Amino acid sequence: MNDQTQAKPAGSSGSLHLIPVSLGEAPSSLWLPEDVRRLAAGLTIYIAENAKTARAFLKSIQAATPLREITIHTLDARTDAREIREWLQPLRQGADIGLVSEAGCPAVADPGAKVVSVAHALGLPVRPWTGPSSILLGLMASGLDGQRFAFHGYAPVEPNARAAQLRTWENESRKHNQTQIFIETPYRNTAMLQTLLQALKGTTRLCIARGLTTPDEFIRTLSVAEWKNAAHPDLSKIPTVFLFLAT
Repeated sequence: MNDQTQAKPAGSSGSLHLIPVSLGEAPSSLWLPEDVRRLAAGLTIYIAENAKTARAFLKSIQAATPLREITIHTLDARTDAREIREWLQPLRQGADIGLVSEAGCPAVADPGAKVVSVAHALGLPVRPWTGPSSILLGLMASGLDGQRFAFHGYAPVEPNARAAQLRTWENESRKHNQTQIFIETPYRNTAMLQTLLQALKGTTRLCIARGLTTPDEFIRTLSVAEWKNAAHPDLSKIPTVFLFLAT
């Protein structure tokens, strides 16, 4: 048995466990260590953005408790610190709580960071566990600079503002030799790629990392000039990470 699942000394606090979930349709054996899967399967209290998604995750890892008996608190933009403090009270009685994202690692480009912040403010233990992060997997596979990088989340939606933002990030990349990383809503991926090819200089190296850890996985890095003459992958409705490094 993993030492994290053994009985705790009387009076000790439970831990907030940061449990990664899948990035798409793929067996958990490919992206979640067995000890983490077993720990997550034994938890009976979760905090999640979406209860339906959390239940699907629990089903996929064969939760030890019937799903209807597992408490799932739903976290959204309106959730305040007071409510989160109430959710975390079982930790003081020695119970463990799991925090999950919609995809990948919780609290990384994810509202779960608010829960982690409250846990620290209350002096409660926080335990991060190994699992997939599309940001880091994309960076690892890109061949771009892994020493200096910045993750920006989303670029503006309006085309002119989006192009202007990309050029600003390109200038920062060139100035600091810094890889720029961002994502897009999947249905706008194709439009994002077209803007990248129009806005960036031909020498800038661009990586497209689509469907990481899933059967749809595609990862390739070319200069913008080369991408203009290459076949483009189908990015519609598939989560994709974009990375570039200006030279």
